[in-house]
Amino acid sequence: MTGMSGPKDEFVEVNGLRLHYRDWGGPGRPIVLLHGLASTSRIWDLVAPLLSQDHAVVALDQRGHGESDKPDEGYDFATVGSDLHGFIQALGLERPVIAGHSWGGDVALEHAVAYPGTASGLALVDGGTIEISSSIGSTLEEAKKVMAPPDFTGTTIDDFVGMVRSRPFAVEMTDTIEQIVLSNFEVLDDRTIRARLSRRNHIQIIEAFWNHRPSKLYASVRCPVLLMPARQPNAQIPQAAMGFDREEAISIARKLLPVSETVWLEDSIHDVPIQRPELVASVISGRIEAGFFG
Repeated sequence: MTGMSGPKDEFVEVNGLRLHYRDWGGPGRPIVLLHGLASTSRIWDLVAPLLSQDHAVVALDQRGHGESDKPDEGYDFATVGSDLHGFIQALGLERPVIAGHSWGGDVALEHAVAYPGTASGLALVDGGTIEISSSIGSTLEEAKKVMAPPDFTGTTIDDFVGMVRSRPFAVEMTDTIEQIVLSNFEVLDDRTIRARLSRRNHIQIIEAFWNHRPSKLYASVRCPVLLMPARQPNAQIPQAAMGFDREEAISIARKLLPVSETVWLEDSIHDVPIQRPELVASVISGRIEAGFFG
């Protein structure tokens, strides 16, 4: 067990892929942490050590992301969910709580329906409730335009770091947070950067997202679900700009999920695991200790 001493970077073979994960160790109930689209397991670097004080914590790089293998296919929810299930089985994790941020929350939701009884509960951190086909324009092509990744062709690592450092952010840009952001990229021989998630695979995930209907899945989820939406009063968040009504989506989820609880993460940005790790960790661990997940 690594616990507070820091994570071990490990690899496991699942579905013919070599998947990377960070093992934070710790005692108690296992927790699997899933990152969002075009992110990596390192977005949990500030949350995981807090959770690992009382829980056995692992953070996965999903296919195409981070240091995991990057095949040219398999980015539909069924396949990504199968990766997650194989990962849980390979590590011998018994009834873990699965915490997913953003797209990772949607992966966790789809997995819970496809593999009932595997997870003891879900924690959906500002994710798992968005139906982009009803919130971004009216066509898949428009969704691809809105959600396409930036083009960093020709951008050097030094220019990128300067850009990150100069951007207004809801939290002080520490060296640790800088490294979390940089983990989304690899540095080429000419010092330019390239996203670890290729544009082609990014688009495949958007296509899968287009057909993703959380509202059709909620009733089939058999484990407790902790909804953790982020909210900033009077702020123009990306989802709002795309016509996504966060309150309405959460209301629908609460009505249709058999067992759920909602904790609004107030004054929080979408990347709340970076901005407010203590809050995220305390909400998840608090519900575990209170017996919400059984």
